[in-house]
Amino acid sequence: MLGDLLKLVYSDKKTGRSAQIELSKDMEAALLNRKIGDVVEGAFAGLPGFKLKITGGSDSSGFPMKKNVTGTAKRKILTQAEPSGRSKGERRRSTVVGNTISASTAQVNAAIEEYGDKSPDEIFPKKEAEKKEDKK
Repeated sequence: MLGDLLKLVYSDKKTGRSAQIELSKDMEAALLNRKIGDVVEGAFAGLPGFKLKITGGSDSSGFPMKKNVTGTAKRKILTQAEPSGRSKGERRRSTVVGNTISASTAQVNAAIEEYGDKSPDEIFPKKEAEKKEDKK
C-alpha cells in the first residue's frame, strides 16, 4: 500500500450514517484474503459485538473492486451500464480489481449486519455536534 493505512468505511443501513477508521498493520491483517460478501467480526476495528459485511472497496490506484472478478489482480472487463451521458446499452471496457482484499487495497467498504453494545449514535456522531465542538 505504499506506506498508506488501510481505511475501513462502515455504514449503518438503518440510519444511513457512515464513518471511517484508519486501520494499523496488525488490524488490517484481519481483513486480508477476505472477499466481498464475507461477514467479519468488528472487534478488530474497535467495534466489539458488531458484525460487518464487506460490500466493496478500491485499490491504491483508485480502481474499484468488483464482486464477480476473482482474485486480487487488476483486469479490464467489458461493462454494459446506463450511467448518465452514455447511450442505452453502450458497452465500455473498464479496469477493475478482483473481489479479494490484498496488500494493495486502500479502502474497504462494509455495512453493519449485527449490532453490539454501543448505540449507533455513539458510533456515528452527528456532523453538527462535531463542528460546534471544534468552534469552542
